[in-house]
Amino acid sequence: MAERVDGQGESGRAVLGRTLRFLREKEGKSLGQLADESGYDKSYLSRLESGERLSKVTVMEDLDGYYGAGDLLVSLWKVARIDAFKDKYKEYMRLEALARVVHVYTPNVPGLLQTEGFAREVLSGPQTTDQERDAVEEQVAARLGRQLLLRKNPAPSVRFVIDELALRRPSADAATWEGQLMHMEAAAREPNVVLQVLPFSAGIHHLMGKGSLTLLWQKDGKSVAYVEGGSSGLLMDDPDDVLHHRLSYDRLRDLALSPSDSLTFIRDVLEEHRS
Repeated sequence: MAERVDGQGESGRAVLGRTLRFLREKEGKSLGQLADESGYDKSYLSRLESGERLSKVTVMEDLDGYYGAGDLLVSLWKVARIDAFKDKYKEYMRLEALARVVHVYTPNVPGLLQTEGFAREVLSGPQTTDQERDAVEEQVAARLGRQLLLRKNPAPSVRFVIDELALRRPSADAATWEGQLMHMEAAAREPNVVLQVLPFSAGIHHLMGKGSLTLLWQKDGKSVAYVEGGSSGLLMDDPDDVLHHRLSYDRLRDLALSPSDSLTFIRDVLEEHRS
């Protein structure tokens, strides 16, 4: 069942769908006409309006432009995408979207830096029904939607410490993996992003086998720590807990390669992959 987000009992996805239908009908367009003029499949547009499907944010950007709606649909999509996450992640997603400073340690390619193809491969499992395939596509769209954080103005300060293991475990598709490495290399050159590789040569460390760690700071200075491993996640706002995890993060950062050496490392992995 969709998460209720307002006093009328409607989910964010239902509100978005109702707005899409309102804008279309206000323009006097049928679904068929909208499909012809927008280039999107009629049945796909119908499922968006009924709230059965979550689109990629780019679809909402296109439809905002089509209807001359400013950023109305994108704004509603940002709320609706939360429906794609389990309840335990929703508060974290809210805080992440508002964060001004983000520090991440992960043994894997971080979700904020995943390409669409790589995210789809990571999130895909055995899919025997259309419903399962749709669920994966919604998760992909929601994950890509998180990356709006990196495009905000003002842009947040984001630091990633990524275990070398993440760069040594390629995706099944060579082109997807090349695109993912190129994407990380480009992200590492963004002025608001610092990316550091934690090499195998750093040896054993205190977060091995414990999953990922994220620290978020808000504009008002409040901070939280989020630890995720396997199928569980824990969000902490107690100052002592946050300080403990901040010191853990700082120790890993100090073990990692410098940002410039990390960029060289990623480029070397990319060249190895291409050869």
